[in-house]
Amino acid sequence: MDNINPNFKKFKSAELPSADWLLGELSKGNRAALSRALTLVESKSQKHRKVAEELIHKALPLSGNSVRIGITGVPGVGKSTFIEAFGTYLTSIGKKVAVLAIDPSSTKNRGSILGDKTRMNELSQNEMAFIRPSPSAGSLGGVARKTRESILLCEAAGYDVIIVETVGVGQSETAVKSMVDFFMLLMLAGAGDELQGIKRGIMEMADLLIINKADGNNARNAKRASGEYKRALHLFPANDNEWIPRVSVASAIEKTGMSDAWEVITEFENQQKNKGYFKTTRQEQALKWFEESIGELLLEKFNRNPEAQENLQQLKEKVRSEKLEPFNAANQAVDFLFKTTS
Repeated sequence: MDNINPNFKKFKSAELPSADWLLGELSKGNRAALSRALTLVESKSQKHRKVAEELIHKALPLSGNSVRIGITGVPGVGKSTFIEAFGTYLTSIGKKVAVLAIDPSSTKNRGSILGDKTRMNELSQNEMAFIRPSPSAGSLGGVARKTRESILLCEAAGYDVIIVETVGVGQSETAVKSMVDFFMLLMLAGAGDELQGIKRGIMEMADLLIINKADGNNARNAKRASGEYKRALHLFPANDNEWIPRVSVASAIEKTGMSDAWEVITEFENQQKNKGYFKTTRQEQALKWFEESIGELLLEKFNRNPEAQENLQQLKEKVRSEKLEPFNAANQAVDFLFKTTS
């Protein structure tokens, strides 16, 4: 269970803790305070967002000291089971692990299951681990809109390894690559033609490809598939960061292959830091975050401006009736927004 500081209980549901108080609790490793901070980050309330933004700004100097790992794979590959086994292994060697599990949201009602804590029962009870299920809420790439901010707060709370589990919805899944250091792709053997079973765009992003469920009668198939993927990866262009992607096998049920995966990640981290790519990549990711935030803020300004909203609806009708092309309409919408906010 979460370590709840007694002082945390003094805040009523309608009250907000200050950014300074939350930061102090994060630095002590208070998991309840971290949960509260992440809730503020995900909130659409302007009052909540103001506290969250102040907290993130103050937490920035405490962040950046973790290894950020993205894990993806097709539904049914066993991502949650693998993460529980992998996370448990990491805690056994003294690492504090935070898992940001992105659940798919319904396109109709924006609801999500948020069941990762029940699928990772053992890890969720581990004092060295923190699991945060969050709805993707329609975000591109299956990654929650505030995942980057959540990563920073988990780092400020002292977590050594941040794992981002994505929903496994297809090639747009590569969006996770823009916010992690290491990208892991889980695959299955014996499920048809392996080399046709995954988009090439995702495979080219992978730093480590793991054939999961390599147990029982499937162990031999996993070993054969491993060889096929190794040969396939050699056909891809070399990575700019000089890293040669690896392929390994694992069984989340039997908890095998976990130390091998961590060994590859450690080797990757050391190589990238020695060659100077690690810092450069994070700097590029920060710039991408900045650029994406501009678009998000523009949409928020539209939503909070009644005049702009009314104009937007009029332009939508013109686009729908083919009286105005979409780009021209978007240009007019932005111009109108600037006029009403200047």
